[in-house]
Amino acid sequence: VQLQVSGGGLVQAGDSLTLSCAASGRSFSTFATAWFRQSPGKERGLVVARRWTASTSYYEESVKGRFTISKDNAKNVVYLQMNSLKPEDTAVYYCAVGPLGIWLRGTYDREDEYPYWGQGTQVTVSS
Repeated sequence: VQLQVSGGGLVQAGDSLTLSCAASGRSFSTFATAWFRQSPGKERGLVVARRWTASTSYYEESVKGRFTISKDNAKNVVYLQMNSLKPEDTAVYYCAVGPLGIWLRGTYDREDEYPYWGQGTQVTVSS
């Protein structure tokens, strides 16, 4: 599976931005999908994880109500809609997919459970 991430950029606080993650090889529906981010000086952390087959999602507390993960089956693209962006959202954002079993194990927040990663895209939010 190859993942291609796009959509990052420089925006102002309060703006919206949508990131895209296009997959080749397999449908997102057969995977657990996640967006991670890494801010300067910090470890990479989970932003949102989604189990499409069970319509189950986990959102990191700071993005709840502002970020939304969605999927276009026809295009096999996953999106991360980010609204009301804050300077603290500045980070490199990564798309990742892993086996559905990580939801059964409860380990969907672990980077090492995701064998496939897209390249990062920089999101910078100015105040």
